[in-house]
Formats: sequence, structure tokens, C-alpha cells
Amino acid sequence: MMDAVAQQQNTSSRGARRAPARVILAGYGTVGRSVAAVLQGLPREVQLVAILDRRAAMKRAGWIDDRVVWTDSLEEALAGGADVFVELIGGLDPAERWIREALTRGVSVVTANKQVIAHAGPALLALAGSHGCQLRFEGSVAGGVPVIRAIESGLAGDRLVQVAGILNGTCNYILTRMEREGAEFGAALKEAQALGFAEADPTQDIEGGDARAKLAILALVALGVQAPAAAIRTSSIASVTPLDFQYARRLGCTIRQVAIAVRRQDGEGGTPEVGLQAAVGPALVPLDSPLARVNGSENLVTVKGRFGGETSFGGRGAGGDPTAVAVVSDVLGIARGARPPMVPRPDVIDQVSSDFTAPFYVRFTVADRPGIIAALATVLAKHSINIDAILQEPGFPADARPFVISLEATPASTIQAALQALSAFDFHVAPPVALPVLGSAAAEATA
Repeated sequence: MMDAVAQQQNTSSRGARRAPARVILAGYGTVGRSVAAVLQGLPREVQLVAILDRRAAMKRAGWIDDRVVWTDSLEEALAGGADVFVELIGGLDPAERWIREALTRGVSVVTANKQVIAHAGPALLALAGSHGCQLRFEGSVAGGVPVIRAIESGLAGDRLVQVAGILNGTCNYILTRMEREGAEFGAALKEAQALGFAEADPTQDIEGGDARAKLAILALVALGVQAPAAAIRTSSIASVTPLDFQYARRLGCTIRQVAIAVRRQDGEGGTPEVGLQAAVGPALVPLDSPLARVNGSENLVTVKGRFGGETSFGGRGAGGDPTAVAVVSDVLGIARGARPPMVPRPDVIDQVSSDFTAPFYVRFTVADRPGIIAALATVLAKHSINIDAILQEPGFPADARPFVISLEATPASTIQAALQALSAFDFHVAPPVALPVLGSAAAEATA
């Protein structure tokens, strides 16, 4: 009889309805509007109590519940009490300051802010732990693809050594338009801006800064290495032309902006030294690789473990709705009482190497004359770089004739040194464009 009563009490406890989690939404832009719309449809588990935006008076929307407070003051937003603070304003300041204030008050935070997490993620996680609340940031990487949660939980039993993928939907949209339609870079960029995939100032996307911040987060979560995002080398996709896609196809490849990080652990005996190799930039990838099949604004993240091999996660990576799914999923996790998994303290490093070894594709544009190939080959030989093939499409004028030399696997530092020497020749019409050729397992890290 006592067992039956105890069972009934336990059942009643499990069936008791939790009070809705009170949510403050900071930032009412593209993602913020999508998050608000999703939250409005979840009245039993969450309650949107305040929207914090510097232009709150102008952005007030009639479809939002009348009880929601609209304000441009952090203090006023927090004054009514909250369980979750959702930060979607972007940038470092005041976003990081607001996150710290919420955590200090014991309010859990959900953010999609890759810059803040890449810059101060471990410190903010420690602050959350010291005040008995949570910091979640699934939306900061790969939009609606739940890669962080999958790495922390589903792959916790493996020792991950590499993470790579396509982390910027804007660049992937531009490159796939160039690949499929032969569009010039500038035209593809304008189209991406018109569709809302690219900002008015697309520098962070095009130059690799956006993907670099996301890669720093993935290195922290997947590889257990905390490195400054600014230490990761980036290369712009602006140098890529439709002609490069023609040559790439002749090599059985296409071109994508690829982010890659590899954990290095060297030394014998005692405590081995931990290092990180990482880079972001355009690269040739084989047509049969998962990276080549990522189209439009999609993202793909592939992690490699010592025991489980490669695992990939893909889906929509740009736009308000996919990111809103990740953000609200984090909010619901907190509202339902779920706790994030405990993870070991990361290894902290200051320097990041970008000296990957890979085959390289190098496009030259020259004012044609006899002896150019011989001159280039002489310099390459001095740097111990072997030529694999020479490709040249016909029909170009002699005063601006492009051709490609594909090179056997070589350290990136050696390629850069050779290119510096090659730039001294006076027959160049445009600077050479060098892109690594990545296999299905990305690049091989140098020892």
C-alpha cells in the first residue's frame, strides 16, 4: 500500500505543470522577430515578458502580446524579473556587458552571438556556473543545425581531433551561384544582399571573419582548445572567379569557403604540448565530397574522432527562422529543467598555426611571352615544390592570358614563400591566386 502511494506521489510530481519561463528578448531584428513569433506559440512553457531594443518605440509590433514590455533600458527589462535572457543584438558591446549583467543576477542566457562566445565564452560559462544559471549558444554556429548539442552529448564518448566545414551561408550562396550560373562575384554578392543572406557591409562574411569566430567556438566545444579567434588565418573569397570553377571542374573539384581546425598534441612523457592548426578560406573540394554537395545558404560541419571516424551535420545556416529554431530550443531546454553536460576545462593557447600540407591550385594571369612556364618552374623547384599539371583554357587575349598550375602536396608556408618570389616577375597582369585542394578528410596537418 505504501509503495502504491509513493508511486502515485511520484507520478503527480512528474505531471505537475511548471510555471512558464519568463523570457526577455534583447534585439528585435531578423532573428529576434522570428524568435518572438516562435515564443508566442509556446504559451504553456515560456512567457515573453519584455523586448529590449534601442529602437523599441519604433519597432513595437501589434501582433505581440499587449503585456510584453517594450524598452530600450536593460535595467527596466530586468526589473520585472526573468528566467531567461535571450541576446540577439550581435557584436561585442553592449552584448557581452548585458550577458554578464544577466548572469550575475542569476538569469540564464541564450545567445546566437558568435563574436561574444568566441571572445569570452569560457569566462561567461564560469560566471553562469558561479551564479547557478546557464549560458547556451547553439544558435551561434550553423544556424538551425544542432551541432553543439550533438558534439557535447552525442559524441562525448569520442576524442575529437578535427572539425571542418562550411560555416557561412552567405559565402556558400555566392560561390554556388558562381558555380551554377557563371555569375561574377560582384553580381552574386548583390543578389545575396537583395535576398537578405548578406549584410549591407559583407566584409565579415567575404573576408572570413564570421566563419573564423564560429570555428573558434567549434574548436572550444569539439576539440577542447580555447584559442583567440583573431589568431586564425583567413582568406577572402573575393579573388575567386567563374573561370576558377571551370578549372576546378577539370580537376574533379568545385570551390567552397572551408573552415578547418585540427588539434595537435605533441611531445612524449610528462604533459604533452597542445596546439591548434586552423584556417578559413576558399578551397577546392572534390565533387564527390560532402562539402561539394552543400548548396545555397546551407551549412555543413564535419567532426573527426579517434574512434568514431567522421560525422557530419548539415542544414540551413542563414536566415532568421533556422537560427530562431536553435535559440528557442535552448530556451526550452532551460525551461524544462535540462542541464548542459559537464565538460573538461579547455586547453588555453595563444598561437594558432595555419601551416597545413595539401595540394595547391595556383591561377596565373600573364602578358604572354616565351619562357614564362620555365621561369615559374625554376622558382617552384628552388622551393622543392613539384608540379602536378598545367591547365590552360583557350580563347583568351595574349595580354591577359590565364592558366593554372596544380602542385603536389606542400606546406602552406612554402607556397606563400614561393608566391612571394614569383611576384617579382614583370609578366603578371594580376596577382596569382592560390587555393588548397582538400580531400574528403580535409587537409593533412603538418607535424
